[in-house]
Amino acid sequence: MVVLPREYGRRRLLHQIRRAGRVPRIELAHKTGMSRATVTTITAELLQAGLIEEIARPDTTPDTRRGRPRVDLKIRGGAHTIVGAKISCRQLSLVLLDFEGEELAELERQLPAETFSPGQLADLFADAVAELARGAGLTANEISGAGLGIAGVVQAAEGIVYWSPSLSERNVALGEILTRRLGRPVFIDNDANLVALAERSFGLGQSHSDFIVVTIESGVGMGIVLGGELYRGTRGCGAEFGHTKVHLDGALCRCGQRGCLEAYVADYALLREAQSLPGDDPTAPPAMRIEALLDAARKGNATARSILDRAGRMFALGLANLVNIFDPELIILAGEQMQFDHLFADEVIAAMRTSIVQIDKPPPDVVIHKWGNLMWAKGAAAYALDNVTELALAGLNDNAA
Repeated sequence: MVVLPREYGRRRLLHQIRRAGRVPRIELAHKTGMSRATVTTITAELLQAGLIEEIARPDTTPDTRRGRPRVDLKIRGGAHTIVGAKISCRQLSLVLLDFEGEELAELERQLPAETFSPGQLADLFADAVAELARGAGLTANEISGAGLGIAGVVQAAEGIVYWSPSLSERNVALGEILTRRLGRPVFIDNDANLVALAERSFGLGQSHSDFIVVTIESGVGMGIVLGGELYRGTRGCGAEFGHTKVHLDGALCRCGQRGCLEAYVADYALLREAQSLPGDDPTAPPAMRIEALLDAARKGNATARSILDRAGRMFALGLANLVNIFDPELIILAGEQMQFDHLFADEVIAAMRTSIVQIDKPPPDVVIHKWGNLMWAKGAAAYALDNVTELALAGLNDNAA
C-alpha cells in the first residue's frame, strides 16, 4: 500500500472526488492506492473543513454492519465562490462559479477604451466583480478568489504582465494590484493558456494528453498541453505563437518587434492593409471593416484577395512549424472570430500539411472550436478554482500545525 505525506493525500483525494463527481470511500482507496484507514482519516478532515460533503447513494440500502445508509462523497459547492474573467478588445466578460464548478451568474461589460493604466483596469475589474456578485445575491466579500485571462506576455506564477495590448505600461505586477483592489486573491495568466486549460477540463482536449490550442482574436495566441499539463515556459514567455518570427525585418507588430506572425494575420494587421481598399472607413468598428474586407475578396477584388492570401500563407507556415516542433495529437483553432474563415480555409490547412515532416502516419487533426468570451472566462475560473483549492488545503496544513 502506498504511503503518502498528508498534504499530498489531501490534494489527491480532493482531485479524485472532483473528477468523479460523486464517489464512495472504498473506490477512492482503490483509485489512489491509499489504505481505507488513510482515506477515512483524510476525508474526515475535508468534511470538517467543509470542502466536501456526504450524499446518500442512489440505492439507499443500509450498510448492515453499521446500520446506516451508504453514502458517496462530493465537492461541497457552497464551500467557495470563484470568479473567472477575460479582458478582450473593449469588453470584459465574467462568470461566477461555485466550488463544484457550477455556474451561478455571468456578466459582459463593454469597456470605454482598448488600453488602460493598471489602476484603471483594477477599478473596472473590481466594479464588474461587485456587479456580478450582486447578480447571484452575493457580495464581493463572499468571493474566495478570481482568475483573469489577458492577452500578452504573462508570468503567471508571480502575477506579472510583462506586456499586454490592454495595458499602457510594461512589467506590471497586475496580480498584486488586482488582489489589493478586490481584497481577494486574483490569479492571472495569458488568455490562450486559460483556453487550453478549459479545453483540457471540459472541451475538445479531454481525451488527449498532448494538444495545442491556437486562439484567433484581435491577436494570435497559443496554449500548449503536454502530458496533460499546461506548458508555460520558464519566464512565462512560452507559447507566444503570435510573436514567432515569419519574416526578417518584416511588418511592425504591436509588441514593438518586426516580422511576428501576428503582424500578418491579426485583425489590426489586416486592417492596416485594408486602408488601401476603396471605401474603407477607418472610423468604422473593426469587425465591420474585416467583414467588408472579406466581402471584397469574395467578390473578386484583387487587393483584398492578396491581403487574405498572404495572411493564409503565413498562418499555414506557422502551423507547420508547430507540428514540426511539437508533433501534437491535435490542434484546436479557437476564438470568438472563427466565423472569419480565411485562416482555416481548406487550402490553408492543406498548405500546412504539405510543409510538415512527411512520414507514414497521418498528420495531427486540426479542428475548429468557436469560443465566446464567456467560455474564455470559464477557463480563467477553472484556473482560479485550482488556486483557491490549493489555498484551502494550505489552510488545513496551517491548522494542523
